[in-house]
Amino acid sequence: MASPPKIEELFKIDGYLRDHKDEICRRYGVFQDYLKKIEECGGMEHFTTAYRQFGMNVQEDNSINCLEWAPAADRLALVGDFNQWNQDSHVYKREEHGKWSLVIPAKPDGSCAIPHGSFLKTAVTYQGQTNFKLSPWATYVTRPKSDCVIYHQEFYNPSETYKFKHQKPNRPESLRIYEAHVGISSSEGKVNTYRAFADEVLPRIHNQGYNTVQLMAVMEHVYYASFGYQVTNFFAASSRCGTPDDLKYLVDKAHSLGIFILLDVVHSHASKNVEDGLNEWDGSKACYFHGNSRGYHSLWDSRLFDYTQIETLRFLLSNLRWWVEEFGFDGFRFDGVTSMIYHSHGIDDSFAGGYPMYFGLNADTDALVYLMIANDFLHKKFQQIVTIAEEVSGMPALCRPIEEGGQGFDYRLAMAIPDKWIKLLKHSRDEDWKIADVIHTLENRRYAEKHVAYAESHDQALVGDKTIAFWLMDKEMYDFMSVESPLTPIIDRGIAMHKLIRLITYGLGGEAWLNFIGNEFGHPEWLDFPRVGNQESFHYARRQFNLVDASYLRYKFLNNWDREMNGLEETSGFLHKGYAHVSWTHEDDKVVAFERGGLVFILNFHPSKSFADYTVGVEVPGEYKIALNSDDAEFGGHSRVDNSTKFVTSPEPYAGRANRIRVYIPTRTALVLSKSN
Repeated sequence: MASPPKIEELFKIDGYLRDHKDEICRRYGVFQDYLKKIEECGGMEHFTTAYRQFGMNVQEDNSINCLEWAPAADRLALVGDFNQWNQDSHVYKREEHGKWSLVIPAKPDGSCAIPHGSFLKTAVTYQGQTNFKLSPWATYVTRPKSDCVIYHQEFYNPSETYKFKHQKPNRPESLRIYEAHVGISSSEGKVNTYRAFADEVLPRIHNQGYNTVQLMAVMEHVYYASFGYQVTNFFAASSRCGTPDDLKYLVDKAHSLGIFILLDVVHSHASKNVEDGLNEWDGSKACYFHGNSRGYHSLWDSRLFDYTQIETLRFLLSNLRWWVEEFGFDGFRFDGVTSMIYHSHGIDDSFAGGYPMYFGLNADTDALVYLMIANDFLHKKFQQIVTIAEEVSGMPALCRPIEEGGQGFDYRLAMAIPDKWIKLLKHSRDEDWKIADVIHTLENRRYAEKHVAYAESHDQALVGDKTIAFWLMDKEMYDFMSVESPLTPIIDRGIAMHKLIRLITYGLGGEAWLNFIGNEFGHPEWLDFPRVGNQESFHYARRQFNLVDASYLRYKFLNNWDREMNGLEETSGFLHKGYAHVSWTHEDDKVVAFERGGLVFILNFHPSKSFADYTVGVEVPGEYKIALNSDDAEFGGHSRVDNSTKFVTSPEPYAGRANRIRVYIPTRTALVLSKSN
């Protein structure tokens, strides 16, 4: 049984994993076996560039090479505008191992036989029945008519293609991530475009201090309201936002601003659409998926990949490389990892089974090994790549190197944190908050595995839930957010608590930070895509940046706070400078104090009590100044703290720290102090 070469490093981090050494080694052995299989298929380099052979590829002489894997099919033919949809003029030749090939010569004048923009389908015959399908490798898929719900493959071969002008930025030491959805990024009720996002929204993100953008719902999905999670075409960028070249323009524009750009990639499942999706591609129930009940996700109503199939691995690994090399993406957020790595898909799981749960029969070796292969390939091929796992169960070593027996991710999402905030805001009065419990949730993460902290993401913004701003201020946001209107107790509390919740999450919750588009200024409404249930309305499928641009509205205060939090992190780098040390939590006072990256964070969550000369323990002696003050008028505060105040430590131990200072900390206020010199 193969043993990861650095497994002892893993056991130094978590000795409890030694009890499961055999299973860790078994998984690593399966991983090694698959690497050998890939080598037998021509090696990783050839294996992951399959998109250059499969699908339709225009050659230098303008001929087109077509290659598909359809093992169950009896016949394949290419049909479309170019041949009047004739099923007999361009028939594929059956090759070995379930593959089918077709070569379409250039025209006598040397031009391509298929005009740019032609609509195409693959006529797949299976057991006497012919269905019109889209190639799994299609790179551009569009809806040909506004009244048509079925998408077509559109032959994308423009005379000129977009050329990247800017170098990729280096991987940031601290990821400050802006999670965005291009389609909803306009204040108008429409689907926004890649170019409009690049020109109008990216500068906002840059000015706000984010160094990373995480784009959601880019992989083509026929159903807009699925938020991109029912992927139909894995190599195609969503055409509703523009052409592939438009997306390249967006990525290039991000790089020109020094912004790292991540793609939300869905390899956990696929849409069950038959006519314009991957489902039943070759006529069978299997092909890229499990052909039995294991191939269906009961909750998501979607298809599940068979990661043991070498052609499925070729397809998915090539897909990752495609997005990096063709579009310039700098990394990936892998969606639905929890669903992938358990046979139960996490459905109704409390994940309270401890270590045996992670290494027992419910763990899906096939999916775990696929993720190991993907991370191994990506990190060896692209030195600056970043991968993030959406994983809620706490699978040990998910974010440890493969050489240690881990799955090789760089980060995982700290998914318990937003749930905690919603639970508190929904069920508890401010005075009943258990501060120690909040701190426990923020710090309860696997040691030496990096986490992305966030107070809320797109999950909390979707209809059926509420954003933090909405939980705090609800309907009063519609009537009392003008500076000309009275500052009601609800709005006053909402603005103050919004700032504190985000700061303590930012400071304590992880090694990276994430914000969903619009939440930086407390977007007042949820997110709901056009669908039958809302009469196909775009009213809630937008982000109202006009609100934060209006100087007479209070949204600007939250936006200013968000920008300055990012600025403080940029100058101090506290996210990547190790864990925080919490020196003080007081249940009655509702005060928290902690140190991280040379900064001292002091937060007073009490709804009514302010404290003069509050004692805070500080390890490093010297003079401290105010680096950030949530009570500033710039942030909608009451200017109760003089920002010119200096705090000099006394050499008297306090709260387990070597020194102490005394501060004035008003109710619902946060201060961050930094050394003066």
